[in-house]
Amino acid sequence: MNSQTTYIIAMTAICFAVTILLRAFPFLLFGSGRECPKIIRYIGRVLSPAAIAMLVVYCLCAVFRNKGFAENGFGISELAASLTVIALHLWKRNPMLSILCGTILYMVLIQKVF
Repeated sequence: MNSQTTYIIAMTAICFAVTILLRAFPFLLFGSGRECPKIIRYIGRVLSPAAIAMLVVYCLCAVFRNKGFAENGFGISELAASLTVIALHLWKRNPMLSILCGTILYMVLIQKVF
């Protein structure tokens, strides 16, 4: 084996080991029947909605900052997709369905309409 093959095998083994350790860490830390600390439960409860809110704001700001308002179809495709996601989520309470339908609507609008 040459040195490049050895390097690739070593890097793959290291990535594998780190991934396994990171996946096992919560179970090793909290798996003994002990209750999770309150701060961990709090972070688990608020981090997901906060990340989604940050992504929505980032997406909508980036859309209107990078292109002119009129060049962007006046934001109709973004607004329609956002309202679709909100309406479907309030109606069905299924995040996967609402995100998938909103994404499909957005892609159809920007590819075929605007």
